[in-house]
Parts: sequence; structure tokens; C-alpha cells
Amino acid sequence: RCETCSEEEAKYRCPRCMKYSCSLLCVKKHKLALSCNGIRDKTAFVSVNEFTDLNLLSDYRFLEDVGRTADAAARDISVHRPTTNKFINYLRNRARRHNINLKTLPIGFTKRRENSTIFNKKEQKFYWHLKLMFPHCHAEYTLKRVPEDKTLSDILKPYIDPVESDPVVCQRLKIYTMSPQSDIQILMKIENRRQNSTRYNELDAGRSLLDNLKDKVIIEYPTLFVVLKTLKNDMVVLGQ
Repeated sequence: RCETCSEEEAKYRCPRCMKYSCSLLCVKKHKLALSCNGIRDKTAFVSVNEFTDLNLLSDYRFLEDVGRTADAAARDISVHRPTTNKFINYLRNRARRHNINLKTLPIGFTKRRENSTIFNKKEQKFYWHLKLMFPHCHAEYTLKRVPEDKTLSDILKPYIDPVESDPVVCQRLKIYTMSPQSDIQILMKIENRRQNSTRYNELDAGRSLLDNLKDKVIIEYPTLFVVLKTLKNDMVVLGQ
């Protein structure tokens, strides 16, 4: 029997927690209830008595995956990008062509060190380092190499979409996933203002990241604040 509804005959077994389910709906319910991501734990302990050829093959493939990941990291230009003034000036000039005022901090600052933004010459577009802030849940997430032509709604789907979001993230951001899309507001802090007069720009979720960054000042990389209109907050939107 299905261990979620206890009514239908089980058809699926979760690779992670070994719970039986009868349908996709029950699979999603058990993931939410147990904060289970449904991905098999490749490093789970297996005793010698239970060790089979399948376990050996799984370990071999796991080590191959680790090797490929390490090799990809070694080849990743965002990891080994130059941090010279020439590279930084190149990024700023490219941003200026998109009507973005990109400002960088001196080498040694945390934001400068963690910034992974690059400009792909072949595709002629930015891949941005992006930080998402969810103040109502005291949560923040860092995204790397987000293409400039991706819409904000697509960027937020893995976090607040009730169907497509990761179950663990969905549970943490429950207040957002349960709210209607019309109640969600995306804000970005306006730079170069006095400390006691902080203001925010409201962004358009249906437009691309590039369109939303045009005619704005960005210090190192964009930080987006995702808030709910119905909940009181101290973020004053420009023009309100």
C-alpha cells in the first residue's frame, strides 16, 4: 500500500527514503512532509554483507562523476578568470554598452572576491552572479552564471513555484509558494543614495534580467529582494 494515502497499491519507491507511493501527487506530498529531495544518497553506508555488484558499479560511476566535476571546475573560466584591472574594465565597458552602470570594488572586498560574473564573447552576452533575498523567510540564495536573457519569473521558478520548485526550498519558502503570483514583488536597492533615504526599484518579473538592469547602478552584481505586498515591510519603492 501507498505509505502516503494508505489507499492505493504502491507503484513507486523513493530512491532516497525508500517510501512507497502510488501516484505523482503522493510522491510530491511525501517530499514536502519529509523534506525529501527524492535523490538517491550515493554515499550511504552499505555493510559488507549487503554489498553487491550493483553497489560496486554505483561507487565506480560515482567516482567517475566526481572526476568529471573536478575536471569541469578546472576548465571553468569563471573560476580561473583574471582579476586584473584590464578584465574589470572590460566588464564595465561591456555593461556600459547595455546602459548598465557597473561599479566594482577593490580586490580584497568580499563582493569582489565572490563575484563570478562573466561576459561570453562568443555569445555576446553576460552571465551574471546573482543573489536572491527572501526577507520574510530570512533566506538568501546565490546563483552563478545566470544568462542575461532569462526572465525574472523563470529565475524564481525553482524557488517559489508550487510545482517546479525544489521540495526542500519550497518548504522553507512556504509563505511565498502559497501566495498568489500577483502578491509577489521583486525589488532592487537603488545605489548612491544617502543611508537614511534608502529606496528600491520595482522590477518586472515578465522581462529579462538585462531589461531590468538597464539604466541602473550595479555594485559588483545584482541583489534582488523578493517580498510580498500584503506583508508589512520597511522597503520604500521609488515613487510611492
